[in-house]
Amino acid sequence: MKRLLFTGGTGFVGRNILTELQQLYDVTVCGSPVVDRQYDIVFHASGKAHSVPHTEPEIKEFFDANYGGTVELCAGLERFGVPKSIVYLSTVAVYGCESGEMIDENHPLEGTSPYAKSKLMAERYLSEWCSSHSVCLTILRSALIAGHDAPGNLGSMVNAISRGRYFNIAGGCARKSMLMACDIVRLIPLVASRGGIYNVCDDHHPSFYELSALISSCLGRAIPLSIPYSVARFLAFICDCFGSRLPFGSGRLSKMTQSLTFSNARARSVLGWTPLDVLSEYRL
Repeated sequence: MKRLLFTGGTGFVGRNILTELQQLYDVTVCGSPVVDRQYDIVFHASGKAHSVPHTEPEIKEFFDANYGGTVELCAGLERFGVPKSIVYLSTVAVYGCESGEMIDENHPLEGTSPYAKSKLMAERYLSEWCSSHSVCLTILRSALIAGHDAPGNLGSMVNAISRGRYFNIAGGCARKSMLMACDIVRLIPLVASRGGIYNVCDDHHPSFYELSALISSCLGRAIPLSIPYSVARFLAFICDCFGSRLPFGSGRLSKMTQSLTFSNARARSVLGWTPLDVLSEYRL
């Protein structure tokens, strides 16, 4: 059985895929890039996400974790022996898109947030390092990951619906690309010896209404009401006046009313991968 190092395996992704991954590989899990032996495959998923920095130290945390952690990982691999393959869990945020339909891997890399910039820096570092050390590199640019006890925006949505404080806007028609966490396990064997850069997401791209209806059903609550866009815009303006740390504002309004979807055509055609349907598979 091949040896696999799973960095970040103690986090959200690890909690959702570790058991299945252990059926395929001899897995060593670490919360941060710690290397103590040679591995066949490194699945590099550690890093910082799911927060909005407001200070310079908070911004620095993203670069220290996502870029600095990657440099540290590679240094450790050099000491104990380079692997045959590295699979890096990146993000579609590197494209820097706030809206758009079926964005593919040829889109310019224009992400400006600390999260996007630090992940892109890690991608570029790994590209150079793997090339110079003859390591097969795969970059999985993931959409929003769905799974049990999800953090970030999905977790906030679940929490808001459970407390009766969530509402759709203008019918909740905007769509977002998502990926089931357990799909990552199905991807690793497909990419480990092939390499490449792939957007990974569901085919369906659920709407806010569809996702809120599913979450509500899981929680045994009524489907959230929808409010007109004009009302939401007024509420966002009021929240903006009281500061950016409030949970709703013009930025959140924009994300909830504009579709942002990504094309998984390359992964499907090159890898022969068929993604799981989020609306069918997702459970809280």
